[in-house]
Amino acid sequence: MSGTSAFLEGLKAGLGEFVPMWALWLGSALISVAIALGLISLIAMFSVWLERKVAGHIQCRYGPMYVGWHGWLQSIADGVKLLLKEDLIPRDADRVLFMLAPALVLAAIVGAMAAYPLAPGILFADIDLGLFFIIAMSSMTTIGVVMAGWASNSKWTIYGSMREAAQVVAYEIPLGVSLLVPVMVAGTLNLREASAAQADFFGMGWFMFKNPFMLPAFLLFLVAALAETKRAPFDLPEAESELVAGFMTEYSGIRWSFFFMEEYAAMFLMSAIGAVFFLGGFESPLTHLAGQLFGRDLVVVGAGPEFAFTAINWGALVYQLVAGGTLLVKSFLGIFLMMWLRWTLPRIRIDQVMTMGYKYLTPLALVCVLGAALWEAGWQALVRS
Repeated sequence: MSGTSAFLEGLKAGLGEFVPMWALWLGSALISVAIALGLISLIAMFSVWLERKVAGHIQCRYGPMYVGWHGWLQSIADGVKLLLKEDLIPRDADRVLFMLAPALVLAAIVGAMAAYPLAPGILFADIDLGLFFIIAMSSMTTIGVVMAGWASNSKWTIYGSMREAAQVVAYEIPLGVSLLVPVMVAGTLNLREASAAQADFFGMGWFMFKNPFMLPAFLLFLVAALAETKRAPFDLPEAESELVAGFMTEYSGIRWSFFFMEEYAAMFLMSAIGAVFFLGGFESPLTHLAGQLFGRDLVVVGAGPEFAFTAINWGALVYQLVAGGTLLVKSFLGIFLMMWLRWTLPRIRIDQVMTMGYKYLTPLALVCVLGAALWEAGWQALVRS
């Protein structure tokens, strides 16, 4: 029995037979969804503030300064404004699809967040195919974007949505192929297990240092992730200087904010994937030290048939917090890099986007996979000999 199932069995034994197992599962699912939505909201609010400050400093100005200390309340003010703005639907729009599109986009990214590990022992769900699940769920946002563009019945929105469809088709191939390189080294698609495989930090255990094809694969992943998340220089679906606001042109208020939240949550998840499969995940010198001092196992489950003795190792909670904070910092460093590139590079044309994806990134990603496979096979043969 898994640790989660054992924990629920122990909780059931503690609450008595009056609480059915399905109620515990439903309650835990609702709590997980609430935490995921709260996390996405916090990521979006902080990222908006960070982007304004990053853009300001790159452009030799301060950014927001007046609403709160250094403008930290500006994002909350913007959120309140969006909640109070009128929700408009164009007269000739397809009302059902117009309303469903932002809901589908937000639901897809909330589902993808289920595979994100908050800490080694604190997870929404311990999914064996975690990487595959995140990529699959985040791809569903494209359906919402195309739906929004079509339902709005505007030439600007349909242009933006068609650009998004073409861009995702072009760049999901090198994105997935480039991730095959660390997956071959890790031997797993589970984010928690991939991070644990890099625990020997002082022995240069990060995957980035275990294979010479890791660095080019990471650079390819970074470029493809920028296109996947619609970030400059690949922000063709929005392209405010060309298409007003692209596929979001006809949206306002809370529905517009759903697209906004999805973009920053997708940036966070792509950065977390890069951190886990290339840059050590939870592991760092501080994490290694906390694990040595306090232990790593958070939940201790009794071995009895009733699983009634489930205890928390409170000392290991320090390690869990340090590990979770480490991955969070690495993920936000990835977001900072995406923002830096946005305010540094100009937007490229749609034909250049397609050419780069099909003609250069995909073949280079396949070369990296082949080279990494040959390296791993040769290294394993050398170890066995």
